[in-house]
Amino acid sequence: MSFEITHKDLLGRIGKIDTKSGKIETPHLLPVINPLIQPISSKDILTVFKCNAVITNAYLIRKNFRDEALARGIHRLLEYDGVVVTDSGAYQLLKYGTVDVQPEEIAGFQEAIATDIGVILDVPTGWSERRTMAEYSVAETVRRADLTLKIVTRSDILWEGPIQGGVFLDLVAKSAREMSKRPFDIYSLGSPTPIMERYMFDTLVDMIMAAKMNMPLSKPLHLFGAGHPFMLALAVALGCDLFDSASYAIFARQGRYLTENGTLRLGDIEYFPCSCPVCRQHDPSEIKELDRSNRERKLAEHNLYICFEEIRRIKQAIVEGRLWELLEIRARSHPSLLQALGAIRRYGQFVEKHSPSTKAKGLLYLGSCGLFRPEVLRHRARLLERYRHPRGRKVLLLLPLRKSPYRSAPQTEALRTIIRNKKIHVCLYGSPYGPVPIELNDVYPLSQTEFSSPMDQETEQYALNQVREYVTSSNYETIVVHAPNDPFSKRMILMLRKLPSEPKKKVRVSYRGDSPWSTDALKALFDATRIRQQERC
Repeated sequence: MSFEITHKDLLGRIGKIDTKSGKIETPHLLPVINPLIQPISSKDILTVFKCNAVITNAYLIRKNFRDEALARGIHRLLEYDGVVVTDSGAYQLLKYGTVDVQPEEIAGFQEAIATDIGVILDVPTGWSERRTMAEYSVAETVRRADLTLKIVTRSDILWEGPIQGGVFLDLVAKSAREMSKRPFDIYSLGSPTPIMERYMFDTLVDMIMAAKMNMPLSKPLHLFGAGHPFMLALAVALGCDLFDSASYAIFARQGRYLTENGTLRLGDIEYFPCSCPVCRQHDPSEIKELDRSNRERKLAEHNLYICFEEIRRIKQAIVEGRLWELLEIRARSHPSLLQALGAIRRYGQFVEKHSPSTKAKGLLYLGSCGLFRPEVLRHRARLLERYRHPRGRKVLLLLPLRKSPYRSAPQTEALRTIIRNKKIHVCLYGSPYGPVPIELNDVYPLSQTEFSSPMDQETEQYALNQVREYVTSSNYETIVVHAPNDPFSKRMILMLRKLPSEPKKKVRVSYRGDSPWSTDALKALFDATRIRQQERC
């Protein structure tokens, strides 16, 4: 299988999966096609919605359309010329406890109907709090994987290997390692639906990362049962590439209207907050007055438009390097998503390791949630582990952080003169990076970060801690703070004066006005520096 990655941000990536019926561009949402009850035809999903890959249930096809499917093939049966993924019936096993088919039988049937991507008949862990059942589902899924791989004969069909374990993260990790030993083209995380239905998105973060950190990163990851647009950015940021869901149709039958921030009930809507074709051509009262079948179809169409719109928005965010910003915006649509964003902190080092070091655009720092985004973690680690200030510079001059201020005249010359003083080392301080040596300020993304002022309390405390770490790990003899008269600078000065450093560092405040970057303030700093140079001479 070929999986070509073209863009990356966080653990999310835009890639292309080659199949015998065409390419799938990831991240991709696979709408579930149910031939028994389908509000939108598969032909319309391809031609009207421009969706070239769907998923259907091989078990239900075999049970209800066996002879026709064998005679015509899955593509002609569905009247769909795109890529078809077939699930094996494991969802029915999870819902009803049993299916009347063996793993070898359903795999052979998927080959016979010429699916493009098949899924083995695994045993879903589901919402099980019994560890013994979870252990069984992991072991039995591995056993069935081996049975299936022995009997498949077609080399043009891609196969998915499901990862089980449920809420038992060590079992998810074990399952991922075991399935990774098998030559599957795609891996999938099973049993997340009950977790998502309960809005336990922080648990979902743990489950995805337990799988992601123990499987080949070069292979796509399919998150089963995920299709609500408000959580797709979270899943993509964690490295999920494929999603499938029937929620667009199920919610339509329930009279529910999807948005990128949640779900509304049609009966409560006075104005459609959307510009899709359905919402442009109808107002809520018109949709409410339709008969049940047409109302379901219109809602399903809207729901599908919203899902695909969010996927495109996520892709554009990846291209621009703004996936974290989109993730923060979505996280504020529900407390459980905000809690899930906080859970990413536990995996900060892994996400940082596999995130791009440069991007097409600068960063937008929106608040303390951004403290554990990869760029902030990377700056802290590199400053403490790799950076040493220039030799012979015994005086640390701390200036408040601004975006490349030393490049703008008329302050430039005064600051350059200070920098040329071989005893003085200039560092900028502030949000969100803490200390920034001025010679590194042009390194991405330090001067390419937009942030608001004043800082929120958590960001301020983080910046103070970073200044403290930097100062205590360096051998400056004197610290000069050229600061405005603001609360943050006052706290920093107090913190520096209380440092229990050996030998004791001398802290001196050179300015306490409102505009430390003004021409007069920098000139006064320059004059003071020149006088001290003359005194030493």
